[in-house]
Amino acid sequence: MTTIPGTTPYPWPWHGRLDPARVALLAVACPDPTGPDQDVEALAARVRDRGGLIVSVRVRAPYRKTGLDVAAPPTHPHHVVRASGWDGFHGSDLDDVLRTAGRDLLLIAGCCLELGAHSTMRAANDRGYECLLVADACAAASEELRQAALSTIEMSGGIFGAVGSRTAVMEKL
Repeated sequence: MTTIPGTTPYPWPWHGRLDPARVALLAVACPDPTGPDQDVEALAARVRDRGGLIVSVRVRAPYRKTGLDVAAPPTHPHHVVRASGWDGFHGSDLDDVLRTAGRDLLLIAGCCLELGAHSTMRAANDRGYECLLVADACAAASEELRQAALSTIEMSGGIFGAVGSRTAVMEKL
């Protein structure tokens, strides 16, 4: 059994078969990110080195500049997907990209946690993907919104997936 240590509310992936060949990192980014970068690049490098797929997901939706520190997309993604809403699957070929590549274990990172990352995670879960939000690789507009978004993911035993840390993912991969 291979899982990422310390994930909540359940060991991720739930079936205990962490296979890098089935992993994709979805790096969700708002339009025109500004501010200092979160360290998504190190996570992307580890996922890439272990045979995982890197997808830069660009969400297209009304966006207000908030002064939020946002996660920059990783350099050299395997795919760049442009969605027409906050949900990275909406109006994009993201599902086709993932299914064609045989990826069903999704790591979700980026900005904004309570908007693009959260919406993409919920849509992925609805499509049958096993999702892990990498909480410390996500930016949120406020600590209150961060806590609410994490709570929503973890409610009902992990209704939308699990939550973990960048360090734990990088160590296990």
